[in-house]
Amino acid sequence: MPGPLLHVGATVLCAHGGQAQPTTPNPRVTVGGQPTVTMTPPWTVAGCPMPPPSAGNGPCATATWTTAATRLLSGGVPLLLADSQALCAPTATPLRPVAFQLRATGT
Repeated sequence: MPGPLLHVGATVLCAHGGQAQPTTPNPRVTVGGQPTVTMTPPWTVAGCPMPPPSAGNGPCATATWTTAATRLLSGGVPLLLADSQALCAPTATPLRPVAFQLRATGT
C-alpha cells in the first residue's frame, strides 16, 4: 500500500511519547528540501517517560525498523514510509510517525 515518505523533519514518537530521530539521514533523496531516511540505521529515542527496570522496562532508547518501502530504494536500501513498522529497545513497543510530508509517496 502506498504511503508518504518519512524525512528528517517528520515527528516520530515511541508508544510512550518519546521523540525518535534518525541517526543517519539519506541526502541522496530529499522531500521538501529535507533528507529522507532509509531502513538500515537505528533511530535514537529521547524523552521517553517509561520508568527504568525496577518499575517498568524502559525507557525507550533506540528503535529499529522492520518494514519499509518495497519498490522505492536509495543506494539499494529501502526508504521509510509513514506506515513502516519499528520496534523500540528495550521496551519492544512501536514507533508512530505522527507528522510528516504528504506530497511524495512510495510503495
